[in-house]
Amino acid sequence: MTQFTFNLAPERKTWTVTELTARIRDLLAGEFTGIRVEGEISNFKQAQSKHIYFTLKDAKAQIRCVCFYNHARLLKFRPEDGLHVTVRGSVSVYEARGEYQIYVEQIEPVGLGALQLAFEQLKKKLAAEGLFDAARKKPLPMLPQRIGIVTSPSGAALRDFLRILRKRFPNVHVVIYPVRVQGDAAKKDIVEALKYLNRKPVGGGVDVIILARGGGSLEDLWAFNEEIVARAIAESNIPIISAIGHETDFTIADFVADVRASTPSNAAEIVVRARQEFLAQIAGFEQQLVQHMRYRLLEWRHQVQELATHPGFRRLEDLLHQGQQRLDEITTRMAELLLRRIQRVRQRFTVAQTRIAAFDLRGRIPPLRLRLEQRESDLRARMERLLTAQRQRLDRLMLQLDERSPLRVLERGYAIVTDAGGAVVRDAAQVALGDEIALQLHRGRLAAEVKSKK
Repeated sequence: MTQFTFNLAPERKTWTVTELTARIRDLLAGEFTGIRVEGEISNFKQAQSKHIYFTLKDAKAQIRCVCFYNHARLLKFRPEDGLHVTVRGSVSVYEARGEYQIYVEQIEPVGLGALQLAFEQLKKKLAAEGLFDAARKKPLPMLPQRIGIVTSPSGAALRDFLRILRKRFPNVHVVIYPVRVQGDAAKKDIVEALKYLNRKPVGGGVDVIILARGGGSLEDLWAFNEEIVARAIAESNIPIISAIGHETDFTIADFVADVRASTPSNAAEIVVRARQEFLAQIAGFEQQLVQHMRYRLLEWRHQVQELATHPGFRRLEDLLHQGQQRLDEITTRMAELLLRRIQRVRQRFTVAQTRIAAFDLRGRIPPLRLRLEQRESDLRARMERLLTAQRQRLDRLMLQLDERSPLRVLERGYAIVTDAGGAVVRDAAQVALGDEIALQLHRGRLAAEVKSKK
């Protein structure tokens, strides 16, 4: 064992508290590194920073411990008071309080493995929340049309499942969602697969989901013991069958799933019953239905026979016969009335046909055509006279317009004078010396300046 020697007497040095504490820290940190300490956890708490603090004690002593988040997040189980563990870390001094403590890097439960302890802790937690209750389990469809399987595409579990499925019902549709089934990333793959299959629309989605993996150690199967996977299974709206590992392997997913299959092959047997079994069940239903119908027919025949011998039935039979006879009489009378009415209508039709034949329209067509042609000729002559008169009037107006046009005056050498505003100048007083004026000639336009006025 290392002995610490402080040679303080010769130097007669006075230490500050900080110096002494730092010196003790350095000595402890240099000597007690990577040590393993066994004890019982007490005063456990987790800070907002997710660092965890606890005391490790035995029958005669205790020491404070701290496990920072970068190490605590790697723990497979949750430490708690009363748990007997072995911690690995380094001893140092928390200078603010002058306390020595262990900076814990790893925690292992004594006796029970960390993974097994984490399994039992999560199982207890989810059971208390009711995730394992039979009341929340969803029934499997009798004959699913589309089956979704979440598994590794290269694993034996998928091959076993498909082999059994082809033998039992080859025409069922299978949707394979490939995922990793081992390692830290597997849990995210599985959760995303379950969410994706639940998001598919009605008619395009699956009727049941198989969560499958082959056998392996507890570490290999650990992705199916993760809390996020268990909650994704519980939140699924589609029934889920867990088929993980061998018959003796149990995972948290098995407890939460609606049905547990001992192996992937067993899952195929559960999800799709053999065609022969299905047809045999239908035949059984058919036989039960035939027997039930025969029994009902016998009952009804017996009731009819009893009614036939009852006096009231006789009276009812007489009334029925009388009603049939009266119906025959009414039918005969209606037929006679209808026949007479048809004869009257036929007579009226004959009279009308005779009148129409006497009124010959073909003889009246030629005079009407001649009259129409005469009116058409008269109308054409009147239109021509009217157009001639209107054309002559238009010619006269055009001649008058041409004679009175200002352009005629301009042709003879006259001009139209306008001032800068565009007004016609009729009087020299309208403009002043130096004003700009415009002259409109017969051909073109001139700009000028007033030099003099008279």
